[in-house]
Amino acid sequence: MSRLSGKIAVVVGGHGGIGGAIAERFAAEGATVYATSRRAEEAEVELGAGRLRERRVDAADLAALAAFFEAVRREAGRVDVLAVNAGISEFATLDDISEDHFDRTFDLNVRALLFAAKAATAIMPDGGSIVLVGSIAGAIGTKGYGVYGATKAAVRSFARSWANELAPRNIRVNVVAPGPTDTAMMAAAPDEVRETLARLIPLGRMGRADEVASAALFLASDQSSFITGAELPVDGGMAQV
Repeated sequence: MSRLSGKIAVVVGGHGGIGGAIAERFAAEGATVYATSRRAEEAEVELGAGRLRERRVDAADLAALAAFFEAVRREAGRVDVLAVNAGISEFATLDDISEDHFDRTFDLNVRALLFAAKAATAIMPDGGSIVLVGSIAGAIGTKGYGVYGATKAAVRSFARSWANELAPRNIRVNVVAPGPTDTAMMAAAPDEVRETLARLIPLGRMGRADEVASAALFLASDQSSFITGAELPVDGGMAQV
């Protein structure tokens, strides 16, 4: 069964890693997916029952982001499903945090997410779904990732507020919260951090991007039709037990 058959989906930050896995899963489940990334090449491919259209867009550039959503409106007429994954995670302890580090992280992880949601809901029919990619870092304290954790706590807060605001339109807003996941972003972390995190996961390994995509698909589809304002951890139990 194609769980997103006929849907128009947008995945902001949908190239490589978790975002790429989400975009590909949505397309395989029947959606026409517009996936943005600063690194993407303009391309269009068929995947399963759907289609994946990659667009090169810097989500932190709000003018470019607005132009992208306007192009989707002209071409597809609407957005049924929005997933926002664009984000960065850079190591910096309190002593080392700079204004540039703070601004760069909040601009992409929070500011871009906010205005992507605003643009999408302006062309989203009643009954749509928003999936925000948060992190268990928003609920736990990880040395050297205070700014990143603060951005993900903001994502969780937005989901609660927007779930209330959009409920009269039956638009659901939820968060998928990965733990340490084997992606290029995690590969960039210092070895000490990677080893420490892996030891803290009860299931004994890091997650896979496709496992996070499965959770995002559940939240995007009608299988979660009575779930909104929730956070679904995909962390091997790291922040749960």
